[in-house]
Amino acid sequence: MTDDTLKSIVPAQVLGEIAEAVPAGCRDKLIVIGSLAVGYHYREQLGGMAVRTKDADCLLSPRVAAIDAGVKIAEELMDAGWKYRPTEEHAHPGTATTPDRDLPAVRLTPPGNPEWFIELLTVPDSPDDRTQHWSRLATRHGHFGLCSFGFLSLTDVSPITTDFGICIARPEMMALANLLEHPEIKPDTMAAGFAGRMDVKRSNKDLGRVLAIGRLALGSDEDALLEWPRVWRDALQQRFPGDWRELAGRVGSGLREVMVSEPDLDQALHTCANGLLASRPPTLEQLRIVGLRMEQDAISPLESEARGR
Repeated sequence: MTDDTLKSIVPAQVLGEIAEAVPAGCRDKLIVIGSLAVGYHYREQLGGMAVRTKDADCLLSPRVAAIDAGVKIAEELMDAGWKYRPTEEHAHPGTATTPDRDLPAVRLTPPGNPEWFIELLTVPDSPDDRTQHWSRLATRHGHFGLCSFGFLSLTDVSPITTDFGICIARPEMMALANLLEHPEIKPDTMAAGFAGRMDVKRSNKDLGRVLAIGRLALGSDEDALLEWPRVWRDALQQRFPGDWRELAGRVGSGLREVMVSEPDLDQALHTCANGLLASRPPTLEQLRIVGLRMEQDAISPLESEARGR
């Protein structure tokens, strides 16, 4: 059985390892997203301390180049000794006869280090494609699925180039994508639990990350969130020109549900304290203040603009 325990990793160290392993011709098509990207962006505030995660999510963009890049990255990494990370559903890579929807994701652990794994994703095919979709990667090591879903296209807006030559997503774009992905708190829980708890809802995990990003942003600059409505609006107009106002007008609905529900906020706190903010875990009251600041500085101004107020 796969070990789904969150591991303490140093973001700069893992980013360097990924950059070294990824083929040079594919580095400009890869954007690291998720906890690893956030931890690296706020590394000075975190004092170079570790964050807890088990995966390094890597977005392949643009979509037109994603399949070829995904095949090349998977093949070169596995040729270099990276190992497929099995799951209960997928003990082995797929074959040519495996239906696209049943293909395993590209999840590879570095040589001699099962503590974390890289996972490849891509952006949706069009602004209207917001459901989960799998594209086949036929490699000489087996067949895999390259997953796209929801609002991943927001995470490749103006990515930040690191000293390692690969990009990371902007934290405010990751926050926006998570907010839009969860307009309400759904009952679905994390299949493998989260840091010892089996009751954590996926919505609370993802919206907890929004709060963690907000706390780190405010710790870096007390006025950081005041810029978010403008950059969020510009990103939505760029990626979803047809319905950006509708999306912007409901951007805070899911987070508001978390903030008024003690059990949901407690789950969000648990994911922060055992994930991105593990080195400096916040209290429930501190997280509540972050939520209020996000509402005041970022969410309400964007929603008001979208509604023409």
